[in-house]
Amino acid sequence: MSENQNEHFNKAIKNLFHGESWEQRAAAASKLGNLKDARATNLLIKALNSEKDTVVINRIIEAMGKISHPKATMSIIEFLKQELELPEKKQNKNRLFIIIESLMKIGDKRALEHLGILLNSCHADIRELTEQAFECIDVNWRDNLKKNYESINEKSE
Repeated sequence: MSENQNEHFNKAIKNLFHGESWEQRAAAASKLGNLKDARATNLLIKALNSEKDTVVINRIIEAMGKISHPKATMSIIEFLKQELELPEKKQNKNRLFIIIESLMKIGDKRALEHLGILLNSCHADIRELTEQAFECIDVNWRDNLKKNYESINEKSE
């Protein structure tokens, strides 16, 4: 990594944690995502767990998707779980899209179990994006689901 990239990386990390405005922190998260430096993953996870501003949280999740390190999967899934605990009418659709897209970019199969509930969403656009995520993460997801279902039925007989 060049010295210039290191400077940008360090400045973005500093602004992510110490930026006075949400705009600075959100811009720092976006910058880290665009740098696609896997070193940022642990720091983004730490920032995600302490950040309160919804826009900054969304930018951090997006950045994790751009970096595509599997270590970010479970932290993003925690935010998915929080969103899914809300009644569907109160769920933040924008955040759901960001979560689905980020998990799709990461491509970690651990996300499938948690994304599965969105295959039944009332919103066609969320259902469609979730199906795209499944296709991206595991092209055989339909067959695997069918086998899993058949195996469960055999055990219950």
